[in-house]
Amino acid sequence: MVAKINSAQITGLKTDLVEVEVDINRGLQSFAIVGLPDKAVAEAKDRINSAIKNSGFKPPQKGNKKVVVSLAPANIKKEGSNFDLAIALGYLLASGDIKFDPKERLFIGELALDGSLRPTNGSLLMVQYAKTKGFKEIYLPEENANEASLIHDIIIFPCRSLEQIINHLKTSGSEEHKPISPKELTLIE
Repeated sequence: MVAKINSAQITGLKTDLVEVEVDINRGLQSFAIVGLPDKAVAEAKDRINSAIKNSGFKPPQKGNKKVVVSLAPANIKKEGSNFDLAIALGYLLASGDIKFDPKERLFIGELALDGSLRPTNGSLLMVQYAKTKGFKEIYLPEENANEASLIHDIIIFPCRSLEQIINHLKTSGSEEHKPISPKELTLIE
């Protein structure tokens, strides 16, 4: 199964939408990231492996499987660690460990080894771009929520960890997991 998750990056003042595709096949254990990744993106393999393991799931670098992550479009250089969250969720979706509909959702954030999310740069521009492209929801580190809330008419989910996002996606639509409106976000201390 191939999973497709949307993410984004900032290059100067320009936002690029990046589709993260994850494919898992039988074979000798390998984990490759393709699509012109820089050093920070290439190092994501180790961050993602640890974050998934420390969130209670079987990590990509365990077992006999070939994992290929494609960051599309392939002709744009991918920079930074913004794609960690999307790659981790794509892997878990492709492996069947979680199920959710990624359409109209954008995921950005760097993962720490324990699965927590670290703040990212350029969240305001990414949220603004996501809104113009028709995305309904954006998931990002909670430290970026107030900045992101300046853009209205898009649902913002401030997140602390990969595990928190997975639990939310599993129970999406239940009363206890309602999205926070931008008006409420600015009141969070």
